[in-house]
Amino acid sequence: MPKLRVGVLFGGRSGEHEVSLLSAASVLQAINRKKYDVVPIGITKEGRWVTASDAERLLAGEPADQRQLRAGDPQATAPAAVLAKGEAVIVPPVPTAAKTGSLVPFETDRHPEHQALSVDVIFPVLHGTFGEDGTIQGLFELAGIAYVGSGVLGSATGMDKDVMKRLFASAKLPITKHVTFLRGEWEAGSRKIITRIEAALKYPVFVKPANLGSSVGISKAHDRKELGPAIELAANYDRKIVVEQGVGGKRGKARELEVAVLGNDAPKASVVGEVVPSKEFYDYEAKYLSEGSELIIPAKLTKQQAKQVQQMAIAAFRACDCSGLARVDFLMEPDTKTGKSGRIYLNEINTLPGFTAISMYPKLWAASGVPYTELIDRLIALALERRAEKDRTQYSR
Repeated sequence: MPKLRVGVLFGGRSGEHEVSLLSAASVLQAINRKKYDVVPIGITKEGRWVTASDAERLLAGEPADQRQLRAGDPQATAPAAVLAKGEAVIVPPVPTAAKTGSLVPFETDRHPEHQALSVDVIFPVLHGTFGEDGTIQGLFELAGIAYVGSGVLGSATGMDKDVMKRLFASAKLPITKHVTFLRGEWEAGSRKIITRIEAALKYPVFVKPANLGSSVGISKAHDRKELGPAIELAANYDRKIVVEQGVGGKRGKARELEVAVLGNDAPKASVVGEVVPSKEFYDYEAKYLSEGSELIIPAKLTKQQAKQVQQMAIAAFRACDCSGLARVDFLMEPDTKTGKSGRIYLNEINTLPGFTAISMYPKLWAASGVPYTELIDRLIALALERRAEKDRTQYSR
């Protein structure tokens, strides 16, 4: 029986490019090579798609061959359009009737040296914009390729914190108070926006770009003096800004809880973990750069609290129409002085969480009895399952 051909896709144009490289290196090291033929596929920060030796150079932090052109450029779609001796640009695909998906050029040139890069499944380890927001998933759908993770809708809703919260609210899941506005509204009248925020929320507040991950561009504002710069920072990363009510307030810092979800139509939740950040909150630096953040697995909760968080995680997964995998994050108020447990709020869902061996998602599943290599196997199987289910759908009469 031939081995499955798995393309591991990493890099990308987002601000989380470096995080993606770390995740991909872990996947490439742990994936079972006896079961799969593995094809590393890199996307440079400039948007060029590279394979084989160039992809390996990208992982090592070295520049790719500068002869490669940006995917989709007309001049890139002739002789160097597809896999050629391991150094090719991949261009956007056309739908294919083949049983296995492939990324093929728009041209009909079929010389032997211009063979398409055929894979059975893509394992995208792309974080943030252009990889986690439904855009790359749409490309895979056009090509008819099975891929790990959520589809176009689940990925898009999981990326947009404003739309995500609307879906959570519709599912009657507890969320924090928040205000959403556009960058253009802020630039047209910052004073009006600040008045609106202060009328709806109490300090401290968290200011976030609506569409970004890994806490990039997120700030905690304790007063009006800090609010303006925080909004300016977030506006660098997205046209839509979300300002959220801080949980805990004067009672102290909120507890940050996380659950990993795995599955398609019948998702399962891992044990609950807790992050104790080294900084005031779990920002990009605390996650990836500084030392001292503590991951507690399992979190110190009662059985009832843990079950509640797991049920909410699965409900959030379904509310956003996710599949494959997701990490769901929660905020828990500190206990009251009388010992009453604080309320638990759903914070956000991450449809392509960090996937290094020490990232929370795989660590939560390892603590739940699913080791890293087996987790990769399950995700690939779920991708193929979802593709088979998709192929049952009829698109014409």
